[in-house]
Amino acid sequence: MNHATATASGVIAIALWSLLALFTAAAGAIPPFQLTAICFAIATAIGLAVMLKRGQSRSLFRQPLSVWLLGTAGLFGYHFFYFTALQNAPPAEASLIAYLWPLLIVLFSALLPGEKLRWFHIAGAVLGLVGLTVLVTRGGVSFEGRFAFGYGIALICAFVWSGYSVLSRRFADVPSDIVTGYCLVSAILAALAHLAFESTVWPTGGMQWLAVIMLGLGPVGAAFYVWDHGMKHGNIQLLGAASYATPVLSVFVLIAFGYAEWSWHLMLAPLLVTCGAVVAAGVLFKARSARQS
Repeated sequence: MNHATATASGVIAIALWSLLALFTAAAGAIPPFQLTAICFAIATAIGLAVMLKRGQSRSLFRQPLSVWLLGTAGLFGYHFFYFTALQNAPPAEASLIAYLWPLLIVLFSALLPGEKLRWFHIAGAVLGLVGLTVLVTRGGVSFEGRFAFGYGIALICAFVWSGYSVLSRRFADVPSDIVTGYCLVSAILAALAHLAFESTVWPTGGMQWLAVIMLGLGPVGAAFYVWDHGMKHGNIQLLGAASYATPVLSVFVLIAFGYAEWSWHLMLAPLLVTCGAVVAAGVLFKARSARQS
């Protein structure tokens, strides 16, 4: 795949993640680590099926320890810290801090070989962050000292996912099918966390099971495979800034299915996020530079 196709692969992940809230809501009151374990198990099964169909060898999983540590920290670590943050701080503030990861991806990309961070990359990411702030806070946010632990965990969450995403670039020669292994390890760890911290609640009815399966196939499944490919071979700055579209699209999906209500924030937030993505792409600025050179 070329650079543009890989970038499109990352965009698919962003679109799939916008369905996360819908399927999670439809899945019912399943504890988060239990739901994560089930979804990663489904994602593992799908990955193994694809590998068997392609006739790929198990030698794919014979990767350096650093590869496994990065993948496990990224997939399981992100979910562990995110759920811990939500348990120790108000959801709106915790989510806002955790969702600093797109901006961090743009900033950290400057540390990669062959990557050049331009001012419009940063400007685009900041516009996306402002759009997210408008969406999440609905005009008001309050950070209280008693929730400092939760805020700190949310910040760790942001660094974990952005670090995983950017460092994946250093293992560009490792096929994205390795995500199957990440999902397997993450499923096991999530199951252990569930047994340690939660009480088991199984889905009831066909619709809840369907929602769980769709989560495992899409937002907590295929999304990680295509995101891995996008981070390794695509436009990392553009994907970082464009990631702020996920919560905006998610709210529109929730409204369409009756899980949320329309408000003026939903007009301003998409505008800011869209402007941010356009600015981060730098099309106009690159064209001007080309004419001047």
